[in-house]
Amino acid sequence: MIDATSLMAMRGTVLARSKAMQDIAAESATARTAAPSGFGQMLTEVNALQAKAGAASEAFERGTESDIAQVMLARQKASISFEATLQVRNKLLSAYRDIMNMPV
Repeated sequence: MIDATSLMAMRGTVLARSKAMQDIAAESATARTAAPSGFGQMLTEVNALQAKAGAASEAFERGTESDIAQVMLARQKASISFEATLQVRNKLLSAYRDIMNMPV
């Protein structure tokens, strides 16, 4: 049987996670409306995401951050943004090589 104290603790956990998910959704919506204007700006944003993920990991390791889901989410965002940037770079280099190898 579940007592009222543990039920209230579970409720608090659910509410905290719901608030965190709402914050993430709002942050994502803001990021989508403020799209980077160039490749350099995109690199700056990828760097910021990687710094944020590193800070979250360090905070978890120190014990100041207890939500592993937030840490893993920050790390995945940084990883995906880096991979996307890498793919864009590879496509740009491929296009450059194709143009350079065209007969004149």
